[in-house]
Amino acid sequence: MAGLPPGDPQLVSMIVSHLKTQGLFDQFRRDCLADVDTKPAYLNLKQRVDNFVSNHLSNHTWSPHLNKNQLRNNIRQLVLQSGMLEQGVDRIVAQVVDPKINHIFRPQVERVVREFLEAIEPSVAASQQPDELSDEKPNTAGL
Repeated sequence: MAGLPPGDPQLVSMIVSHLKTQGLFDQFRRDCLADVDTKPAYLNLKQRVDNFVSNHLSNHTWSPHLNKNQLRNNIRQLVLQSGMLEQGVDRIVAQVVDPKINHIFRPQVERVVREFLEAIEPSVAASQQPDELSDEKPNTAGL
């Protein structure tokens, strides 16, 4: 591991896997999803999609022979092609995720990454992270 520079794809992959096994991504997902349905961007997007679907369905007459799966897939494609989801999701992310990045997510990710790096390379991690709690000088008598 000592030979892997910061940003190395193998090291990044290992760190991401570690973050996943620690449940951090799942925790972030739960935290964000808990807030989503109260945000104006979500409510606006839901209203826009509901209106779009209602308008589309108003042009169809129900019959027992109506292929509901085909109609559902057609509506799904029209919604995707309209671009309203991309724009709406960007706004939702701006309202839900962005405010949490610096003061909630980043400190937790940094802590878990630091712990991971210390576990795989204790001497390298220790030399990069000075111990601010100790005023003692390192013992170099045996060197």
